[in-house]
Amino acid sequence: MHLLDQGIIGIAIVSLLGMLVIVKQVATGSILDKPKGDLKVQLVNIFNLFFLLVVNPLAAILLITPRLATIDPTHITIDEPWIVMILEFVGSVMYVIGYLLMAWALITLGRNYQLGGSAPRSEDKMVMGGPYKLVRHPMYTAALSISLGLACLIQSWAFFCVFCIYLVLIFLLIPVEEDGLRKAYGEQYVAYQQKAKRFVPFVY
Repeated sequence: MHLLDQGIIGIAIVSLLGMLVIVKQVATGSILDKPKGDLKVQLVNIFNLFFLLVVNPLAAILLITPRLATIDPTHITIDEPWIVMILEFVGSVMYVIGYLLMAWALITLGRNYQLGGSAPRSEDKMVMGGPYKLVRHPMYTAALSISLGLACLIQSWAFFCVFCIYLVLIFLLIPVEEDGLRKAYGEQYVAYQQKAKRFVPFVY
């Protein structure tokens, strides 16, 4: 038993991904950015591209195809319909919120946008408006929300593993990114760190 039609969810995933591509192009002037920086930074950015451009479309195909359980060998079979319904509801909400948050962050950054871990350019301004009032890394919050939401929707160990890998990589990247921001903006960024949480408003 499913709360939502799986085919509709698959189409929604493709639509949200298409919306994000358009928003990124309009807001930042680019669609795909070449990963740069040291190996750790490049690894995170390559994984990010892999997640958005491979994992999400794959998830859409699995959902549109009516034989999800046979196509995905790591699909989790849950006998209790109410658990499936809760997972799908929570997953749907997290997934949509993640995309909306990421779009909001891209619009707010505009031409100041760079791949994660990149040192600010001389012309870049420090952005503290929009979602950056709430958390210091709204795009990472969005990516994790999308990833975990997708895992709940798909109910697959493989997709939960993708979320866990994403989480570890982001935690490895953030110190590098924040170090570059402190060097670029000095006390202004230190004061901002004290005001805004990293990922979750008022919590962490």
